[in-house]
Amino acid sequence: MRYDAVIVGGFGHVGLPLAISLADRGQKVCAFDINEKARRTIADGRMPFHEDGAEQALRRVLQNGNLTLSLDAEVLPQTDTVVVIIGTPVDRHLNPEFEELRDVMAGYLPYFRDGQLLVLRSTVYPGITEKLRSWLRAAGKQVELAFCPERIAEGLAMAELTSLPQIISSFSEDGLTRARALFETLGVETIAIPPIEAELAKLFSNVWRYVKFAAANQFFMIANDHGADYYRIHHAMTTNYERCRDLPKPGFAAGPCLFKDAMQLAAFNKGGFYLGHAAMLVNEGLPNYIVNQIKRTHDLHDKTVGILGMAFKANVDDKRESLSYKLKKILLFEAKEVLCSDARISDRDLISSDELIRRSDMIIVGTPHREYRSLQIPPEKIFVDVWNMSGKGCVI
Repeated sequence: MRYDAVIVGGFGHVGLPLAISLADRGQKVCAFDINEKARRTIADGRMPFHEDGAEQALRRVLQNGNLTLSLDAEVLPQTDTVVVIIGTPVDRHLNPEFEELRDVMAGYLPYFRDGQLLVLRSTVYPGITEKLRSWLRAAGKQVELAFCPERIAEGLAMAELTSLPQIISSFSEDGLTRARALFETLGVETIAIPPIEAELAKLFSNVWRYVKFAAANQFFMIANDHGADYYRIHHAMTTNYERCRDLPKPGFAAGPCLFKDAMQLAAFNKGGFYLGHAAMLVNEGLPNYIVNQIKRTHDLHDKTVGILGMAFKANVDDKRESLSYKLKKILLFEAKEVLCSDARISDRDLISSDELIRRSDMIIVGTPHREYRSLQIPPEKIFVDVWNMSGKGCVI
């Protein structure tokens, strides 16, 4: 075989760091995708998005030939191991959408060959791995399926791919052995469980974080409503007290996974996931809560409001499902003008942080990028800092 692994979706946030990491450990890897612009960027040795430490490794594996980039599905039969990075999104009614995964796999069906291992890497609706295996075999493809979910934090993939335990699952001992060998190349511990349990473990992991963030945001709202500083309370609760050490601080809980996976879990449980729905109402409601609190003491109609940070979380350049944009939409109905800036995202609709600070009457921290820690906010500006980036606490 020409490649040790071909990664479908290999130019994206999940696929590219995995491809680089495997190639950097001696594997012959092909990153396969359909994005020509991303391919050109990657071929030039530049990451199309930010990942700490990735660009140097990318240049290394391009130079030594361990990483190949392709837009041609003809690479798929040239390996025994195909890693597929296509998830299950939710539609506007919050129901899982299976069509994308099914349609993509149908398109690649002629390229799969008997004896291959197909490793699903993205979050999927529980039971999808088994259904896909049955569908492929009914189509005459004697391939084995494995579900081996990624659990990395965006921006930290290069470190976490080689340090975090990897959950693996398959329907046969051969599938498990091959999946284990793939990820043990990265030097990590592997944990084998049945596919349905691996699918649920991935969903539970994301939703557990989402629920914890909701608890912190609800606590913040309660404290704020009574004029108390949640950050002082948080410090008192968590300092040298292990039972509360995992309590998060408040802020926008967003991005392409957490909300979506809470809704997938609710759908899987036939709508009976009240904790998840409550978490969604709290987290999605935080932008509206902030605006309503501001309106209690300030008339926004004559004010220019600046949102500092539009990425979905700090220190990344990814704006997918960012609640800063929801905050912007709410403010467009309330304020005279809304300005937006981000230290990591390049967008013609964004202005520099210096210009935003200069032109705004009120500044709201949407995303606490590390670049903002040294900013000097003039004392005459109204500064709303739910993230406590300034270290001075927050009562709105």
